[in-house]
Parts: sequence; C-alpha cells; structure tokens
Amino acid sequence: MLSGATDMEMPDQIAYPHRESRIAARRFYANFTIPAVLILNLNMKQHIHPEGALVLFSGGQDSTTCLAWALSRYQHVETIGFDYGQRHAIELTVRPTLLEKIRHFSPDWNARLGADHMIDLSLISQLSATAMTENIAIEMQANGLPNTFVPGRNLMFMMVAATLAYRRGLTVLVGGMCETDFSGYPDCRDDSMKALQIALNLGMASRLKIETPLMWIDKAQTWELAGQLGEQALIDLIREHTHTCYLGERGALHDWGYGCGTCPACALRARGYQQYLSGQTPATA
Repeated sequence: MLSGATDMEMPDQIAYPHRESRIAARRFYANFTIPAVLILNLNMKQHIHPEGALVLFSGGQDSTTCLAWALSRYQHVETIGFDYGQRHAIELTVRPTLLEKIRHFSPDWNARLGADHMIDLSLISQLSATAMTENIAIEMQANGLPNTFVPGRNLMFMMVAATLAYRRGLTVLVGGMCETDFSGYPDCRDDSMKALQIALNLGMASRLKIETPLMWIDKAQTWELAGQLGEQALIDLIREHTHTCYLGERGALHDWGYGCGTCPACALRARGYQQYLSGQTPATA
C-alpha cells in the first residue's frame, strides 16, 4: 500500500501533469476509503504485522498520526527526525515529549516503540534558500510553487531513512506525505513515492515498502484518523504537544493547537480541525 501530508494548500494555483485524474482519484478515495475500509479495519482487532517500521517523525500533526498508525500495525517501530536548519526548529524540541507521552498510551505501544534517531541534514539549508530555512515572507514563485517548497527535502529524507532502515533491519518506511490537502510539493505526490520506492529497492537490492497512510485523506480526516487510533486522548496530545506552524510560534493555545494562526500551515490545520468537529469531511459533507 502506497498511500501520506504536508502543510499548506494552494491547489488552484498549482498546475501539474494528469490533474484531472488526480482529482478523480481524490474524490474516489474520499468517498470510499475512509468509511468503507479504514473505519472497518480500525474497528476490528488490528492484525499486527511482524515487520519492523521506521516512521519519519518531525513532531508535527501528520507524523504523530502516522506514528500512531504504525504502532497499531507493526510489531516494532522506530522513529527518525531531521535537523535541516528549519525555521520552525521548535518541532525538534517537542519530539522527545511526544514520544514519551505516546509510550504511555498503552503497554502494547510502549513495547513496540523502539529507538529514536536524530539526523543532521543541515546540508539542505546550505543548498537552498526557502521560507522554510530563512526568515523571508511566504509567497508564490514564478514556477507555481510556494517558496516553502524545499527542493529534494522529502527525497533526501526517504533516502536517509532507507539507509538507516537497511542497517537496522526494518522493512517499512512510513511518511506523512499527502496530495489531497497540500501545497503542490512534487515530492509529496503518490507518483513520487512509488518511483522512489522502486529506485531505493533497485539501488540497495532490498524489499523496502513505503507507506503513506495520509496520501488520499484531507486534514479533517487526519484528525478523524487520530481519534480512531487513540480516541480523544490522541486528539488532545496532537492539539497540545505537536507543532505545525511554519513561523515556530508557540504562544497561545488555540482549539486546534499552537501556532501563529495565519501562516498556511496553521490555516490548514485549523480549518481541518473545525471541519472535523462539525463532521464536514468529504465522506459526510
């Protein structure tokens, strides 16, 4: 299953190949995947796969939801984070607290959650000048992508994660990439992840699998998924202890969590939370 999310949404300003087929796919998965498959699976006793998984864990809403998803499915789960000189480095500060609190959700999750790995990828900020790595205004670029796009970031994340997974004997990589509520980042698309999985396995003579459980669901459904995985306790944990804001703001606690409330990441998270509370997901709207 190749299925994952980022933070910002400007879909009407993004042009990319096969847009019509992608939109059709989104509508199909919105109408059927959540109510007919995902909820059914979550309400049944979850089969625990013997494979080991490595979750790309930033400390944000999406990666925390993905971690819970992995802990509900795999016998052994490890986490990996990246310090790439991000402007919102506060997300790295909240990671240890998040991991410790997740361990307390259940004895099973505690037993399955293994080592955390922090990797220095400051090379990324040396190679690119973006609103994610420099104190500049967030705006659209001439190529139709926002300047929060860090070229090659997710590709490098996955490549480094695959290298670590190979050494650790882990066979599943889990990432929060998504092309439903997203800013058009090319390295968050399903096609990119499928192609990357093939390239990694060819290059390492391995059988790694990339899982992106948020790929075809929006932010409201991501909140819903968190509730199904960890009930209200996980929703509260995400609200109070994860970080999404591009500007690194952790002053006031809003109903949807901490953040400036105005950057694209905050706007998307807040809108998704309100839609979740009101039940306005694509499956029910």
